Amino acid sequence: MKAMDKISSTMAQRIAQAANEFERERTGHPPQSVSVVMSGDTLVITLHGSLSPGEKVLAQSEEGAAQVLEFHRRLFVSSSEKLQQKIKAITGVEVREVKAEVETSTGAIVQVFTTGTMVQVYLMNGNVPTESWTGKDPESPRQPAAKA
Repeated sequence: MKAMDKISSTMAQRIAQAANEFERERTGHPPQSVSVVMSGDTLVITLHGSLSPGEKVLAQSEEGAAQVLEFHRRLFVSSSEKLQQKIKAITGVEVREVKAEVETSTGAIVQVFTTGTMVQVYLMNGNVPTESWTGKDPESPRQPAAKA
């Protein structure tokens, strides 16, 4: 990233870039894409297409999928300190908890940072149009959900 890009990029973009670099350093290959969502005190980073071809083959069996899950959990726990430090540098807030889950059929790795709140992450089978979420679609009568 050039210096000018760093200045103008959003916090989410900077976290996504840090997560991409972190994944490349710890596994040897970058994910296909990275999504970052922040709501209140919860940060969710999803690394799409991050399993190696060998891991994808191994994950086709139940036993192999369990091995891939356990490998990524242990690897994440043992190496996540560096990413936590980068997140703190970007956001100005310390990470309190760390958790990572692997969805072996799609190769997505979800890294969830919470403060004791239950987090449910749903990987959709396609993209939902932005207009549906923002309520800006003039033909859609739905409004964004209110906070409970």
